Amino acid sequence: MAPETGTTGGRLATTPLPALSGRVASRLAESYRKLMAKILILVGTESGNAQMVADALKPVLGASGHAVDVTDKAASPDELAGHDVLLAVCATHGSGDIPTNIQPLAENLEREKPNLGRHRYGVIALGDMTYQDTFCGGGKQLDRVLASCGARRIGDRLEVDASTQPLPDEEALGWIEGWKALV
Repeated sequence: MAPETGTTGGRLATTPLPALSGRVASRLAESYRKLMAKILILVGTESGNAQMVADALKPVLGASGHAVDVTDKAASPDELAGHDVLLAVCATHGSGDIPTNIQPLAENLEREKPNLGRHRYGVIALGDMTYQDTFCGGGKQLDRVLASCGARRIGDRLEVDASTQPLPDEEALGWIEGWKALV
């Protein structure tokens, strides 16, 4: 006799669900993978602090099910393809400038103005408030460049002050918890 469905006496009588076939399970797994983001962490660094932050964030994002790549060598807009979310972790160099390793990417984005409308992004800017006029200038510039190409920022930019936070990865680890929920 088959179990009843519907309500009986205020309680729900249920029918057991059949086991999922291999094909249905594969489709569900594929759908789940498509929901997770492909994140590219773009590192702009001079002294290694931004790289330290990126290295700390990669496993956190990965543990949330996202596919995560990290690069400090991106120079062309083509290198952003294959990722739907960008996370720029960018130090400030000189007089509020973008670090030399990520300068070619920023210049190419400004010159070519590719349509990044399919990309979402976040920015972690590193700076030193001792230099108030140029504080987090590298990250702020990269933020403007990505937005000018049509990318949509997710959440607020994190600005880490080296004069009060000597370990920028600690502040970034707190920030990433809220940011990854928006991805």
